[in-house]
Amino acid sequence: MLENLKKSLSSYVEKISKKTLSLEKTEKPLNTLKLILLQNDVALDVAERVCALVNETLENEIVGRFKSTKNLVNFALKDAIFKILDVKPIDLLKDIEKVNNQGKPYIICFLGVNGTGKTTTIAKLGTYLKKRDLRCVVAASDTFRAGAIEQLLEHMNNVGIKVIKHNYKSDPASVAYDTVEHATAKSINVVMIDTSGRQVSNKNLMIEMKKIVRVVEPHLVLFIGDSLAGNDALQQAKKFNEEVGIDASILTKLDADAKGGAALSIVFETKKPILAVGIGQGYNDLELFDVNIFLDKIFSLESA
Repeated sequence: MLENLKKSLSSYVEKISKKTLSLEKTEKPLNTLKLILLQNDVALDVAERVCALVNETLENEIVGRFKSTKNLVNFALKDAIFKILDVKPIDLLKDIEKVNNQGKPYIICFLGVNGTGKTTTIAKLGTYLKKRDLRCVVAASDTFRAGAIEQLLEHMNNVGIKVIKHNYKSDPASVAYDTVEHATAKSINVVMIDTSGRQVSNKNLMIEMKKIVRVVEPHLVLFIGDSLAGNDALQQAKKFNEEVGIDASILTKLDADAKGGAALSIVFETKKPILAVGIGQGYNDLELFDVNIFLDKIFSLESA
C-alpha cells in the first residue's frame, strides 16, 4: 500500500540530506520533488502547492533546530501533505445520531462511475453501521444498468440489509423517495442510495443525480473513487462535485495502490474530506480515514 510514494519520498529525503541545504539551492530539489509527486498520480496544481508549502517551511525554520537536514526535509514534507489533507472531517456516527434523534433516517447518496466498487462499498459501509447497532436499508436507484439490481441484492443479502427496488427503467428518484418513506415508517436509522454509474460526461446521468438529491435531500453525498484510477478519479470527483455537489469521498482499492496521489488530489481539488478507504475485498475491509495513519504509511522517518 502506497509503496511507490513512500519509497520515492524516502529516497528524495535521503538524497537531499546529503547536501548542504540553503535557501538559494532549493529550486532544483523542489523541481525534483514536483516530478516525484506527478509520477505518483498527484495532480500538477497539488504538486505545486506541496512544493510551495515545503519551501515555506524551509524559509521559516532553522536547520540547527533539527537533528539533521534529513529531519528538516522530512518534517517539511510531512507537514505539507498534512495541510493538504487537513480539511474538516465528518463524524458519521455522531451525525447519524443527531438526525435520528429528530425522528428521521440519515440519508446517504453514493455517486461514482462504473467499476469503482460503489455497490461493494455500500455493503461495506452497511456492515460497519450494523456492527454499531444501526439499522440500514438500501434504495436500488440504479435502474439503468442491466443486472445492477441483482448485483445489489446479492451483496445486501450477504450482509443482511433490505433493498427497496422498482422495475428497471423506473424513476431513480422515486425509488429513493419510497425507500426514505419506508425507513421513516419503520424507524430505520440509515438509508443508503445506490445510483447509476455512468461516465461523468453523460448529461442525463447528472440530471438524474441532481433530481435524486433534490427529491430526498440526503444528509451526506459520497463520491466513490477507485484509487488506482489516479487522475481519472480526480476528474470524476471534480465533475460530480461541480454538477451535483459532494460532501466527502470514499476511495476503494487503497490496499493495491502503490502511489497514493489520488487521495491528495481529490481532497485538494474538492476541499472535502475522505470519509473512508477500502483496504480489501471483504465486507469488513473498510476503514474510516485518518490523516495521521495515512501519513504514517508514507513516512517512516520521525519528524523532529
